[in-house]
Amino acid sequence: MPRVTVSRVLMVLFVGMVFAAAGQSQTAPSPSAYKIEQEPLGPIPDWPLPRVVSKDGWHVAYVTRKGDKHLVAVDAKARLAYDLIGEGSLIFSPDGKHVAYAAKKGNQWLVVTDGKPGDEYDDIARKSLTFSPDGKRVAYAGKWGVKWVVVVDGQAGPGHDDIGVDALAFSPDGKRFAYAAKKAQKWFVLVDGQPGPECQRIGQRLCFSPDGKRLAYGAVRSDMYLVVVDGKPGPQYDGIMVRGSIFSPDGKRTAYAARKGIKFLAVIDGKPGPQYDGIGKGGPIFSPDGKRVAYAAKKGTKHLAVVDGIPGPQYDGMYNPVFSPDGKRVAYAAKKGKSWFLVVDPSPGRSGEAGGKPGPQYNAIEGWNLVFSPDGKRVAYAAKKGNAWVAIVDPPFSPAGSPKAGSREGPECNAIHEWILRFSADSKRVAYAASRDDQWIVIVDPSPGDAGEAGGRAGQGAQYDAIKKGNPIFSPDSKRVAYAAEKGKKWVVVVDGQAGPEYDAIVKNGPTFHANGVLEYLAVKKGILHRVKHVPVAK
Repeated sequence: MPRVTVSRVLMVLFVGMVFAAAGQSQTAPSPSAYKIEQEPLGPIPDWPLPRVVSKDGWHVAYVTRKGDKHLVAVDAKARLAYDLIGEGSLIFSPDGKHVAYAAKKGNQWLVVTDGKPGDEYDDIARKSLTFSPDGKRVAYAGKWGVKWVVVVDGQAGPGHDDIGVDALAFSPDGKRFAYAAKKAQKWFVLVDGQPGPECQRIGQRLCFSPDGKRLAYGAVRSDMYLVVVDGKPGPQYDGIMVRGSIFSPDGKRTAYAARKGIKFLAVIDGKPGPQYDGIGKGGPIFSPDGKRVAYAAKKGTKHLAVVDGIPGPQYDGMYNPVFSPDGKRVAYAAKKGKSWFLVVDPSPGRSGEAGGKPGPQYNAIEGWNLVFSPDGKRVAYAAKKGNAWVAIVDPPFSPAGSPKAGSREGPECNAIHEWILRFSADSKRVAYAASRDDQWIVIVDPSPGDAGEAGGRAGQGAQYDAIKKGNPIFSPDSKRVAYAAEKGKKWVVVVDGQAGPEYDAIVKNGPTFHANGVLEYLAVKKGILHRVKHVPVAK
């Protein structure tokens, strides 16, 4: 069984599937406060054909064959047959309710959306298929003769010499659309049909602001790199770095990193900042309210955080800073000598520097995955203590960086699953998976002095061969904890410590809670795809 990382995350979607006849819906008894409903959807093949899964894990689509024809099946239900399905073209809409793909019919290509074929073209750019965020619109690039067109909502636009197939973008509200096109050796971006400035090249990402009113993208003009914002080219540099969103969450500000000669700088609201020997690979980030900005920088051999334009203390190493959801706090992992610790700035500006108080010292900290609670009052991360890993929740802070009594340090373990700790929506609970002696347990609500068992109210004492990627998860009301786990080549979903029915596989991205507390996922048993729901039982 292919696995990667120490956490044994299963990267294949299905395991050990065979064909069997579909049965009728049934309800299995459950010892917990849930009624488990299992709906057989139909047989599913086990050969390695392309498959995609919706983000919520509630739908799966794959390419299969019938004689010499190719067809797409969604949730084990086959659609129309074609001569070929475009490799890499099969996609779900972000909400998982719609599916689209490119198909070949004779010598022509077309896009099929929810089973309905569109107009035929000489070719379809396989990677160009794009749904709007609300799933109501779809766009793609098609070719007629020597010209490429972009098709939106079934309507073809003007012809171009080339189309940036990776640069088709809807605004977050789905009302606006932009794409990159080439004509007479020049590239430009069309926004709602209106062309922008001509460039040598256009970056792969077109970035709308969260409110959809603004657009920004990277480009090259006169062999220099720049960012175009609202159709206006910005200052030119020897390189730019755009990995996240250029816009602040409120859409009013912009930020990105740039290179000038051998120096690097952050460009905030179009204004270049001080030059450094390096900028953290995440580049500058905005706080959720858009009022603050922070980034990691390198000065000689030292590393520092720049928060709100103020450089902080220098360290021997550090990770990129992270803002709390309310934007009032910023944290990052830093290194001095051989010790790593967390730095939190609870009162920005009071001390005149961006830094704050250091937390307890450890051999290592997984700084990419430190997380604030939703209310911004708590922080958690994974740290290495000697040869063991521990989860740190609500670390104490002191000028000396030494642990205090009452530190929420979890039990020692060999590894923490994905190095991620998860807070509940109400910020009161924490859950994560950890390995000990080649077995995995889920730890919920760790407390000082935890004896090293699974602790808390879920998963107590239960050990498994693997925990599924992205698990455990909390219910929307924060009262339930669920995860998918493997034991002896069988998979189960565990809710509040109670294991459900055994399956041969749990489909990628599941399980997921509905807003009403229902837990849903797809599972395979004896070659049959099932839709499984854990429905809360009213007391």
